[in-house]
Amino acid sequence: MSVNAGPVPRSAPIMLTSSSVPTPDPSLWDRISTWASEHKAVVYTIAGVTVVATAAGAIYYFSDSGKATQEPAGGAAASKKKSKKDRRKAKKEAEEAAKKEPEPQPEPKKATVTAESEDELPQVDESIVASLSEQERKDYAAKLKAAGNKAYGSKDYNKAIELYGKAILCKQDPVFYSNRAACWNAMSNWDKVIEDTTAAINLDNEYVKALNRRANAYEQVERYSEALLDYTASCIIDAFRNESSAQSVERLLKKVAEAKGKAILAGKEKKLPSPTFVTNYLQSFRPKPPPAGLEEDAELDEESGKGQLKKGLIAMSRKSGDGYNEAAEAFEKAIELDDLGEHEAFAYNMRGTFRYLKGDNQEALDDLTKSVELQPSLTQSFIKRASMHLEQGKYQPTPTDHRF
Repeated sequence: MSVNAGPVPRSAPIMLTSSSVPTPDPSLWDRISTWASEHKAVVYTIAGVTVVATAAGAIYYFSDSGKATQEPAGGAAASKKKSKKDRRKAKKEAEEAAKKEPEPQPEPKKATVTAESEDELPQVDESIVASLSEQERKDYAAKLKAAGNKAYGSKDYNKAIELYGKAILCKQDPVFYSNRAACWNAMSNWDKVIEDTTAAINLDNEYVKALNRRANAYEQVERYSEALLDYTASCIIDAFRNESSAQSVERLLKKVAEAKGKAILAGKEKKLPSPTFVTNYLQSFRPKPPPAGLEEDAELDEESGKGQLKKGLIAMSRKSGDGYNEAAEAFEKAIELDDLGEHEAFAYNMRGTFRYLKGDNQEALDDLTKSVELQPSLTQSFIKRASMHLEQGKYQPTPTDHRF
């Protein structure tokens, strides 16, 4: 039946067709079902219209407006009277439909590993682990690792180290070793960091985090070549996506080159420059005769300190490569033999001079400083030391150096 097109008086019934009524939304139906259950009313749906029948009348709900309009029960009965049998049938169907409505089921909880209290943690040692099944070992390891993570987060590194160690007993896992290495890293125990990260890398040779952690430890102990290798491997595995690792490679390349350069220089035999250079350097100072008692005709035991000083001065006078090398050796031996008496300051002056010519700058400075302390009136020692300070970029030599 269609809706009357003319004006509808207040007492006239409202006739609704299925085409004129929208379908109620699910949330609205839930609210109606709850209300109907509480009030023991009849709830049913007719052609898209939700009708709640009570003793007081009928309420029609429309989903598009969200509002309810109420009409007297007589108005609904005016269109079509229902027998008691039909009403009971409708009520029964509504109740059965309500019973069939499935109740929302709570989502099943996902199994997660949480850090348990210390009393709940499994107690393990080698004998206990040996008696466990493979699954039990995995379960124990997961619980101990979770507890270790909690201790690490609380900065209780010693406790975390103990828990990770027990987890390792249950299962050889590279993550457990790397986590324990993180604890050693926080405590600056670089040898232990290297030990645990190496164990992790042996289990997983593409474990980038362990490689970077070991590289940092190598760098801290100045093992630059090993650090460079680890950072390079990390960059290759990670396709150079980690900018920090790439920068570390560049930094380590410079350090390795510098260290190798120092090693080469340290292993290189120190030699005097050309005889011409040595002669010009020695002649830049005012020439003086040999100290009294060290003249060429002085009778001295060659195996004494003074005898070696005399031998060095005679060798210098030849102004040749062999002569200068012989002089340098004689001055070294003179101080070793000792018993130099009043010539001790002069001996340190000469040894310091030849050490400087060989490139042993710090040793030369030490000798010249010793010479100045023994004999402050030995002007040449002050001048040589001052010139070495200036050459090395030390623009603030001792005040006594400037006096000369």
